[in-house]
Amino acid sequence: MQDTLGRNIRYLRLSVTDRCNYRCRYCMAEDAAFLPEEALLSLEELEGIARAAVACGVEKIRLTGGEPLMRPGLPELCRRLRALPGLRELVLTTNGSLLPVYAGALRAAGVDRLNISLDTLEEESFGWITRTGRVEQALAGLKAAREAGFSPDKIKLNAVLLGGVNHRQIPALAALAREEGYSVRFIELMPIGEASGWPKERFVPAQAVLKALPELRPAGNEGVTELFSAPGWKGTVGLIHPMSHRFCSDCDRIRVTADGMLKPCLHSAAELPLRGLSGEALEQAIRAGIRAKPEGHRMDGCRPSESARGMNKIGG
Repeated sequence: MQDTLGRNIRYLRLSVTDRCNYRCRYCMAEDAAFLPEEALLSLEELEGIARAAVACGVEKIRLTGGEPLMRPGLPELCRRLRALPGLRELVLTTNGSLLPVYAGALRAAGVDRLNISLDTLEEESFGWITRTGRVEQALAGLKAAREAGFSPDKIKLNAVLLGGVNHRQIPALAALAREEGYSVRFIELMPIGEASGWPKERFVPAQAVLKALPELRPAGNEGVTELFSAPGWKGTVGLIHPMSHRFCSDCDRIRVTADGMLKPCLHSAAELPLRGLSGEALEQAIRAGIRAKPEGHRMDGCRPSESARGMNKIGG
C-alpha cells in the first residue's frame, strides 16, 4: 500500500516487549520502568496485527524490543508469522546475549535473518554503553547464530556511532565485514529518549566511517542503507544517516509498539491504537496509519525527536 506521498509501505517493525537485560544509555534509563505483563500484546494479537499488515501490503517484518528474546513463546510466534502467505522476510533484532539459548529454535522457526547490536569490541566501552552487558556475551551469541545455520550474509551487525565512546572502534568493527563477510552497519545516534539531551559531541556523522576507512567504495543501496566495500572484502559496510542525510523520502516502514500502538513515524508523537481490533477494522486502522505517515521527521542539530517514548518503548 502507498501512503499519501507515494511511498510503498512494505516493512513492519513489530515490538514484542519493552523489556531488556541490558540498559543501553542511548535506549533507556538505568532505572527504566517497564509495561506490566497484561499491557503487552498477546502472541495471538501480535499474529493478528502481522496478518493484517501483510494483507495491507507489508512484505517484511522485523521483531524488536527491548530485547525480543526475553518474550516467552517467541520461537512459536516466529513459526506462525513465517507461515503467513505473502510475507517475504522475517527478521529479528537482538543484542545477541540470549542467542546461545535460542538461535537454533529461531532458525527452525523460519527466521530468515538476524540483526545483532554490537557497538564496540572493547570490554570497557561495551560495559559503559550497556551498563550490564559484556562483549563476550554478544560474541558468544554471534558464534551460536553461525552454528545454528545463519550464514554471515544473513547476519547484520549494528553499531550506533557515539562520539568519545566507540568512534575509534570503526576499523575494528569493519574488520568483521572485511574478514568474516558480515554486513556491519554504522548508525548515526538520534536525539530521542535518553539521548535527546546529550551534548553535540556525542553525535558523529556516518561520514566519519569513510574518513576512517578511505579504501571503501560505493556498493549500492539497501533500503535506507548506503553500502560500501573494497577489493578483497568478504562483506559490506553500511551507513545509516537519520540525521546528516535524511532518508524520509525512501522510508517504507511503520512500527507497532508492544502495547499495540501504531507509529507511522519513529520520531512523531502520533500513535494509533490497534488493540481490540480484528478483521476488516484492524486492516482499516493499519491503512489509516499508513496514510498518516508524515513527509519526514523534524529533528536537526537543536531539535530532538517528537516521540514521547524512548527506543525500548517503541522497538529498535
